[in-house]
Amino acid sequence: MPKDDYSELVTALEQGDEKRANELLKEVIWRLKDYLTVVLGAPESEAEECAHQAFLAVFERIRDGKIRDPKTIFSYFLTSARNEYFRVSRGMQRFDHLEEPYSNLIEPAQQVERLLDEERQRILEECLQELDGEAREFITWYLAHPDADTQVAATRFGISHANSRTRKSRITSRLHDCVKRKSSS
Repeated sequence: MPKDDYSELVTALEQGDEKRANELLKEVIWRLKDYLTVVLGAPESEAEECAHQAFLAVFERIRDGKIRDPKTIFSYFLTSARNEYFRVSRGMQRFDHLEEPYSNLIEPAQQVERLLDEERQRILEECLQELDGEAREFITWYLAHPDADTQVAATRFGISHANSRTRKSRITSRLHDCVKRKSSS
């Protein structure tokens, strides 16, 4: 099964194979959390919550028979997770003005988290520099326009919609592998 082909998850859910569905679900949730933290810079707790919410949204679509091509289910998960994170982020911004006067004091745990976030950003920058210029320009544009879909990118870069989707998936996968490699060393 290719890296992004989770059609087996759709089959397992439709057939009630809970054991196989749970195995695949763990992997999908882990990849979604990783995507949200590495690519979008989501805090770990928000990433986990958004990944679970994304699964629930996509599960509803599976249950209602609205998934036309099970081989592309992972793109549904990514889109749903990204949208959920942006929704949560916008909601959090609404309540920023309600903070206590001393809320700008940083707890030691937050300091560690900020250092880890800075380290993740540094690693992501290193990985971006390892990409060739065309790939770096393409994915940097996506990072600057997180709500853009592949059709907009296709028009922007003068390529087909399918080529845009494939290019985004491959570059994201390369970045993911690079960040993972550099984080563990």
